[in-house]
Amino acid sequence: MSPTMYEFRVDGRISEPALDEFGDLQVEEVPPGLILRGEVIDESHLHAIMVLFRTHGLRLQWAEPVDDRGSAAERPATPPPAARRAADE
Repeated sequence: MSPTMYEFRVDGRISEPALDEFGDLQVEEVPPGLILRGEVIDESHLHAIMVLFRTHGLRLQWAEPVDDRGSAAERPATPPPAARRAADE
């Protein structure tokens, strides 16, 4: 896996001190949760980010690579079927 830009949508909030644990991910508030965007360098990094969500009590709604369709915030709220399946796993 080469570095890929990802977006993660989570339900919940992150305290300011805890934001440091998410490294370079950009955080945007979008009620009822957050969208985090940033580069994921490999599969283990992707899994580590997901573990941080659980550690901080955040419920992952979906995660997907960002492509030429633009950011998830610019698209309809329902992610594509593949992204929904990934979030359910």
